[in-house]
Amino acid sequence: MLTIFDYDFMRNAFAAATIVAVLAGIVGYFLVLRSQTFAGHALAHVGFTGATGAVLVGLSPLWGLVLMTVGAGVGMGFMGEKLAERDVAIGLVLAFALALGLLFLHFFTAYATQATTLLFGNVFAVDTSTIWTLLALATPTLALLAVISRPLLFASLQPELAEAKGVPVRLYGILFLTVVALTTAECAQIVGVLLVFALMVGPAATAQQLTTSVTMGILVAAILALLEAWFGIALAFYTDWPASFWITALSVGAYLLSVIGRRLRPAAA
Repeated sequence: MLTIFDYDFMRNAFAAATIVAVLAGIVGYFLVLRSQTFAGHALAHVGFTGATGAVLVGLSPLWGLVLMTVGAGVGMGFMGEKLAERDVAIGLVLAFALALGLLFLHFFTAYATQATTLLFGNVFAVDTSTIWTLLALATPTLALLAVISRPLLFASLQPELAEAKGVPVRLYGILFLTVVALTTAECAQIVGVLLVFALMVGPAATAQQLTTSVTMGILVAAILALLEAWFGIALAFYTDWPASFWITALSVGAYLLSVIGRRLRPAAA
């Protein structure tokens, strides 16, 4: 029997998923910690608008995703850092992006297959050049997050104290949303814009159920995202079901198990 690694498209799928999953797990941990999951959800939808617009003008959907999500992320950061302001800012950006998306879809009807791929992802269609592009985007994204991680963590856990200490909270919020935007664009290549939560939020939320240590939580989130991506691709290969479905199902299942396990622990003790 041929193994799954005997096929070029499977090797490409695993390589792309590895890059994206590690990035998503690490960034997702901070996203959940900062209670900005709505921002990740909004940026995914904004990314779809950018991708459809890029296709209409003959550009790669990935670059449309990147440009639109980064622009929206920076816009959200500038419009507000406090929770109430942030929700309003995200809502406004999302509403405008969806309006643009509706306009683009009006002209996008001839590309129904491409639209479906953008919405739900197709990891098996990733080629070698896309893998190098994902790696080229992931490297500076992780580097930027590493640079801002300490003050970002301070601003996330104690925003009032951080501001009083002179930490530029809004600046770090803008930089972080830029990181989230780039990560969202990469995740969309694997699971599509509608299922970005599967890799960005699921593993991170599960990790926070399993450990209270930030360092351990980041590590667990990255490992969970990686395992869910790998097993999701393998299950898709053997069942012929969509990889996005399996990755999402594994992500949701892991989170539910972690919640059940945490609730049973005090009872067992």
